[in-house]
Amino acid sequence: MPASVDLPQWIPSGVAGPVLVGFSGGLDSTVLLHRLAVDRDVRAQGLRAVHVHHGLQPAADDWAAHAVQTCAALDVPLEIHHARVQRDAGHGMEAAARHARYAAFDARLQPGGILALAHHLDDQAETFLLRALRASGVEGLSAMRPWRAHGTGWLWRPLLATPRAHLFHQARDQALLWIEDPSNAGLDPDRNFLRHAVLPRLRERWPHAAEGLARSAGFAAQASDLLAADDAEAFAAARCDDPAVVRVDVLGTLPAARRARALRHWIATLGLPPLPANGVACIEQMLASKARDGDACFDYAGTRVQRWRGLLHAGPVRAPLPPDLDLTWDGTSPLALPDGGALRLEADALALRFDAPLRVHARRGGERIRLPGRGHHHSLKQVLQMLDVPRWERAHLPLLSTADGSLLAAGDRVLSAGFDQWLRTRHARLRWTPPGSR
Repeated sequence: MPASVDLPQWIPSGVAGPVLVGFSGGLDSTVLLHRLAVDRDVRAQGLRAVHVHHGLQPAADDWAAHAVQTCAALDVPLEIHHARVQRDAGHGMEAAARHARYAAFDARLQPGGILALAHHLDDQAETFLLRALRASGVEGLSAMRPWRAHGTGWLWRPLLATPRAHLFHQARDQALLWIEDPSNAGLDPDRNFLRHAVLPRLRERWPHAAEGLARSAGFAAQASDLLAADDAEAFAAARCDDPAVVRVDVLGTLPAARRARALRHWIATLGLPPLPANGVACIEQMLASKARDGDACFDYAGTRVQRWRGLLHAGPVRAPLPPDLDLTWDGTSPLALPDGGALRLEADALALRFDAPLRVHARRGGERIRLPGRGHHHSLKQVLQMLDVPRWERAHLPLLSTADGSLLAAGDRVLSAGFDQWLRTRHARLRWTPPGSR
């Protein structure tokens, strides 16, 4: 066995951000931390560690103390983070603990920084098997990447091509001390079952089973990258100015298999949860549906995909403006709305306010407004339809009225004749930022 573990140079040239090590104190992260601590280039970039204290095991305090001693001996700054694991989140304890860890890592990752994690070749093989058993496509079978963008920085797995046996022999040869998590010894959850019951049997027949599975993950990653480039090209023509909106007619020109990949590509670019297995089929039905505008939608994992006229929109499910919303606004400073949106009065002058405070309220139905150049009032509902204001915006559209109830504006989408003139004479503009706008 090798005396040491080399770190392949997967950090692209020009990336010189500080390195943050996720340090559990177990075998894998102990070997990684020791290896990075003697690397002059990594030291020069800045090296820190974070230990996440989940509080899920009786020895959690002892593990944190071990992490402090190890990092002190290596002269590596360490932060102990006490995580709150959401036990009732509905995704299982393992997933909840993983979510808590990554939240802690992300909160401490500096812009342009590098998060270094100690996943190794055996972890990659287990991930490939888990994804295959869940009927994942080529993206899922790509498993973990040794290097990828992550948040405002990067995620680096320098040990991903190294078998765990090599890490064990290095740790033993160098007399390193590490902790053992007893939860890793059982057959539950699924990953432990693969680790202790499945992979050992596979190795009896195929000694290099883990290496073969990890290589397959690498081949899947290459195929995924090639397909992703084609997906982006095929999807480009369907994009609108708003990245959350795409054109249905252009999607309809794509072959079904390419359209499915394009939809998943679109959802990924928006940072939304991946479409579930039935997601593409539901959206296909939606695209072919003759339902009335706004009735065709698909909800999953707090996300909504909906069709409106010739458009498809995706975004988080957001509560509309409260029907009893009734605020007073003088325009001197931005007004934050309870749904996450905002109103601003912008002017070329340094300071401007309304002649009298205005009411900001939600739509209740039956509102009427007199448009510029018109001599009579129109139904606001009909005006919004005429202007093609999408359904997903209307529930969040704030209305501005005078104290006596005269409607002046619906966000910045519709302005009354009088209010439009008032803004023009003052070289001012009303700006509405819908919730979630980029």
